Amino acid sequence: MLLEYRYIHLYIALLDDGRRMRGRFFAYRYIGRYITEEKNMTMVKQVMAGAVLLALAQQAAGKEDVDAAAPFVLGTVTVIGQREQTGQVEQQVGSQVSRAEMRRFNRDNVGDALNLLSGVSLSTNSRNEKTVAIRGFDARQVPLYIDGIPVYVPYDGYVDFNRFTTADLAAIQVAKGFSSVAYGANTLGGAINLVSRKPTALMEGDTSVGFGSGSERQVSANVGTNQGLWYLQAGVSYIDSDGFPMSSDFRPTATEDGGTRNNSYRKDHKLSFKVGYTPVGGDEYALSYYKQHGEKGQPPSTNPVGARYWQWPYWNKESVYFVSQTRLGQQERLKLRLYHDSYDNEITSFTNGSYSTIKTSGQGSVSGGRSIYNDRTNGGAVELESFRLAAHSLRFVASYKADEHQERDGKGVRNTWYKDALWTLGAEDSIALNAATELSLGVSRNELRPDTVYSAGNAYTLPGNQAATDLQAGLFHKVGPEAKVYATAARKSRLPTLKDRYSQRLGTYIENPALRAEEAMNYELGYQASVQGASLEAALFYSDVKDKIQSVANVAGVRSQMQNAGRAHISGVELGARGRAGAWLDFGGNYTYTEMKNVSDRAIRLTDVPRHKLTAHAVLHAARQVDVVAIAEANSGRWVSNTLELGGFTTLNLKAVYRPLPALSLEAGVSNLGDRNYALADGFPSAGRTWLANAQYQF
Repeated sequence: MLLEYRYIHLYIALLDDGRRMRGRFFAYRYIGRYITEEKNMTMVKQVMAGAVLLALAQQAAGKEDVDAAAPFVLGTVTVIGQREQTGQVEQQVGSQVSRAEMRRFNRDNVGDALNLLSGVSLSTNSRNEKTVAIRGFDARQVPLYIDGIPVYVPYDGYVDFNRFTTADLAAIQVAKGFSSVAYGANTLGGAINLVSRKPTALMEGDTSVGFGSGSERQVSANVGTNQGLWYLQAGVSYIDSDGFPMSSDFRPTATEDGGTRNNSYRKDHKLSFKVGYTPVGGDEYALSYYKQHGEKGQPPSTNPVGARYWQWPYWNKESVYFVSQTRLGQQERLKLRLYHDSYDNEITSFTNGSYSTIKTSGQGSVSGGRSIYNDRTNGGAVELESFRLAAHSLRFVASYKADEHQERDGKGVRNTWYKDALWTLGAEDSIALNAATELSLGVSRNELRPDTVYSAGNAYTLPGNQAATDLQAGLFHKVGPEAKVYATAARKSRLPTLKDRYSQRLGTYIENPALRAEEAMNYELGYQASVQGASLEAALFYSDVKDKIQSVANVAGVRSQMQNAGRAHISGVELGARGRAGAWLDFGGNYTYTEMKNVSDRAIRLTDVPRHKLTAHAVLHAARQVDVVAIAEANSGRWVSNTLELGGFTTLNLKAVYRPLPALSLEAGVSNLGDRNYALADGFPSAGRTWLANAQYQF
């Protein structure tokens, strides 16, 4: 068979007119089949055909969104139903951040990316960790996943969202309140799922380089190939910063002199790799490997009384994941997830801001001056989906997660060793009541089984098992071809973490192995629609949280204890809109109102979430090759303790993007244009005005 160049020219022509998508599809299919099926093809012909395919890919990329990235569909998690499973994380209740949005607004870590969404509030803590709350629920109550696999730290359930970069992601899913039982246990307030990439072309990828304030350097590269029967995706990213500049309005204190924030350096390196096998019939088998290395300073509080002089010489995570889907005839399919995660990090405490002498005892020190954590997680999940019954989409889930935490001091002596096993059995059914209405039901049983409890100097009796049951129901109704209303109710739970039960917090707490699960009833009414090209959404939400795990002071002298002592009511409103004004302007924004009440003790405030949050953005297509991007965020004041409320703030980010070539973009911009002096946590001010310059090329 001879390569028919006339067809290639035809398809290239189709790319240049209004039918380019159809033309690109047939060109790929025709040439790809020629390359893979022609046994006697010479090397020269292979190279020529491959070059044509690459040119088609580059030309198509130039005419579409160069920041688009196809998602790894097996990594998405939705409440199943009789609807299109595009993989673009469309689901009955939830939100998403796309790859294009992460690039457009320069969201280089997951925390900043999530902050684009309604219902999300960003904060920091004393360990220089970026944290998020979803409708008032913190990261322990809204766990983090990668392709449906839990990746939160086994010991305390928290996540430093600064450490998770976005260069190799296709999208981020966020389920709020009502979430699939496939996530497993501890989804008290929802779930956050990072969806990786999957290549769709014979050869595709992107590379970027960037610079910014604080001598920040960023480099990333992603490359993928889809050969039909198998595919390969790889990515690498590197971020290195000497620290961030503070606002010129900041007033120096004894622990912070202004300028570059003291001890705010950071490094984050990440490697990701995925290989997949896709035989005919819709089956898929994928093996992924991730390696993250982080290093950071922990800025001291600007209040000298609470200052800690800590550094993290390493914050490492290494992971191996296997995800598969196998069709069992025409009506069933079996999904499997297996995973191993290792988390290793170290804190070193120092006597003062010179960071030269290790502090081994007293306030602000860790055990022996060095605290070394070695955590491990092994687990798996099996899902059976069935469409055998008319109008029913059934899913049965069984999952197992084994967590292990070890802490050693600077001499290598093991001080603590804890092991837990977490089991989940669940089922959900999406029932098509008619062409416009769908009912979703779900139930799961989660059981925590302590395995090992060891703490030097403390004789523990192994506590008994404990369990929690989750129930949920949702009704979804289409009120037009592109509009729907919905109502959901979900009873969710969170079993206590190892730290909740056993940590003495440097001698200031009493352990409580008998802690029970937190429970929440989450309700939501919502509306989603597309009207004349504009997307609209609105939601009312309410949560009743019982047996809330919180600190109780002075249980034994001045020592505190974690107890199931709290009850809280959280309610609010979310509004969102986005659209286009002609061909020259894209716009959008969202607003969140959150009311949090401590019902059990109104004298104790619920903290770290602003009552009002507003974001708005505009993308001005100033010329054929030039865009101007602006995004503003406004937060009302937030309480950070019973007696202290931080002031509200408004920030504006602005950048210009120039595309000298269809696949090449150059950009320069400024964040916090007004150099606003603000903080998300007391004693830990945020960055002032910063600049950035980036270049990206996609092929």
